[in-house]
Amino acid sequence: MRLDKFLKNARIIKRRTVAKEAAESGRVKVNDKIAKPGVEISVNDIVEVTFGNNIVKFEVLQIIENPKKDEAEKMFRVIS
Repeated sequence: MRLDKFLKNARIIKRRTVAKEAAESGRVKVNDKIAKPGVEISVNDIVEVTFGNNIVKFEVLQIIENPKKDEAEKMFRVIS
């Protein structure tokens, strides 16, 4: 699944266009590398998103195409 779509489906970022812009501006890393919006995300990847001064780091646990709200919370685990 694409990075921008994963961030939207997991409800980490509210809209896919915002997720795409965040990745294009270099605020998203996948496995410690700056990632573009089209990078394929797989299980066990470590994703780091910068929101202003806050950095959220999480591990991808599963990938679900169209998750419900309670399923979205099971897609990742926050590390720090």
